[in-house]
Amino acid sequence: MNQLFKALNDPTRRQILELLKRGSLTAGEIAEACEVGKPTVSHHLDLLRQAELIEEERQGQFRRYHLNTSVVEDVMVWLRTLVETPRVAAKKAAAIKRLSPRTSNS
Repeated sequence: MNQLFKALNDPTRRQILELLKRGSLTAGEIAEACEVGKPTVSHHLDLLRQAELIEEERQGQFRRYHLNTSVVEDVMVWLRTLVETPRVAAKKAAAIKRLSPRTSNS
């Protein structure tokens, strides 16, 4: 998971993910869209691949890159558990409080 957050920490890599959200691209197309050199794009693509955020497919002499949404979905599920756990506990506590018999001091 550390590689994932490291990959997401860079604005150029986030831009690449946004581009790939629209469809697969070659490294040259990504370099052109990001206005950076091909060696720089190759470095960013390598880090995104290591984090499993993108996948690479050979088509003839080119390599096309596309988004791997399953990793993103896994992270979203994990993040959701961090948020929902306190909510679920609070809802259960509120329900128990509503259902508990009220005692009167009369």
